Amino acid sequence: MGFRKKRFRRLMLAGVLLCVFILMLSVVVYQEKQIDYSWLEFGDDETSLDNCDCKKIIEGDIEEIERAKIRAITRTFKNKTRVTDEQYIELTKDCEIFRTTHKYLPVVLNEEEEAFPLAYSIVVHHKVQNLEWLLRSIYAPQNFYCIHVDKKSPESTVKAINAIASCFDNVFIATQLEEVVYASWSRVQADLNCMKDLYRISDRWKYFINLCGQDFPIKTNLEMVRALKELGDSNSLETESMPPHKEVRWRKQHIVKDGTIQNTDKDKVPPPHGTKMFSGGAYIVVSRAFVHYVLEDPKAQDLLSWSTDTFSPDEFIWATLQRIPGVPGFIRAHPKFDVTDMNSISRLIKWAYHEGSYDAVYPPCQGIHVRAVCVYGVGDLQWMLEQNHLFANKFDVDFDPIAMRCLGKYLRHKALHLQH
Repeated sequence: MGFRKKRFRRLMLAGVLLCVFILMLSVVVYQEKQIDYSWLEFGDDETSLDNCDCKKIIEGDIEEIERAKIRAITRTFKNKTRVTDEQYIELTKDCEIFRTTHKYLPVVLNEEEEAFPLAYSIVVHHKVQNLEWLLRSIYAPQNFYCIHVDKKSPESTVKAINAIASCFDNVFIATQLEEVVYASWSRVQADLNCMKDLYRISDRWKYFINLCGQDFPIKTNLEMVRALKELGDSNSLETESMPPHKEVRWRKQHIVKDGTIQNTDKDKVPPPHGTKMFSGGAYIVVSRAFVHYVLEDPKAQDLLSWSTDTFSPDEFIWATLQRIPGVPGFIRAHPKFDVTDMNSISRLIKWAYHEGSYDAVYPPCQGIHVRAVCVYGVGDLQWMLEQNHLFANKFDVDFDPIAMRCLGKYLRHKALHLQH
């Protein structure tokens, strides 16, 4: 009996030592797998911008916000922070140096993001620096990015954007380009062209998000992935009952003449298949299945064709498709199921006529207004980051580069530290 007890104790001790060894080995392997991402932080490499305390700005510190506002309007500051098209063409001659110095993520940060790639359509016509800052902030190796460059863009803009795209395997220029006319069908066609390219280029991506060059993320890629998973294969976009004053947009035929869209005052035939029309916005977050329906379903194609001679079709086509029974992720047509821009996660936009005090939709714009839309300033960041949307519009690096810089810096730090 004594021998058996000693043997049992030895076996127990050996088992414990083996467990300890395996645990220690696991810790060593885990530590070896850890990568030092600190060099990817947006730090003190851009001196003019980093003299501002982004942490205080995002926390709503009034003094720091006012200091940043004054700094942003000085000519010396603007000259130091502006990057021209020609400079981007030069910078991208060595792609490896460009990607490294501009701190594009070289690796997928975690398995969850790797398993859930996203597809982006980005429609631009100017402001290359705005686009590059946007791309840098949303770039991840597992995602796909289609850039539609307006045919009438300046030659330097086209060359600079092509040069930037050439530095990445998963960033490309749309195979078919449009001359985009404000409020015409060409704006929708630009997104459709990217939709087609993205759908063909990979069967891995899960959701499609369309952007313009003056959008900027307010969530990290991981936060977006988790928000999209919560949709459960449904879509997120503004879709509301059609206001009577907007019906003229699709009841009357419109044409493009001399670079602008004009109402012919001719009545159009009713929408095909008795489709009920809805009002919404140009920006969408939709599943791959929704994209497949748009590109392949005959009824969807009929509605798209019918909409080509309307005014601002981007503000009703997606909203209407989302309410058609049978469309992947559709919602019922009853007004009780309407989704406002504040309830959709696609885009956060401050309209001048909805700004105000506590009983308004949102607080006053802290930047400037262009076509009744707020161009955000540093004073908007704290409020913005409290919202559920994935992206915000509009930003302008020529107006307030500090707002974009601080937001990008905040999101990059969060992305590198939010891995689980």
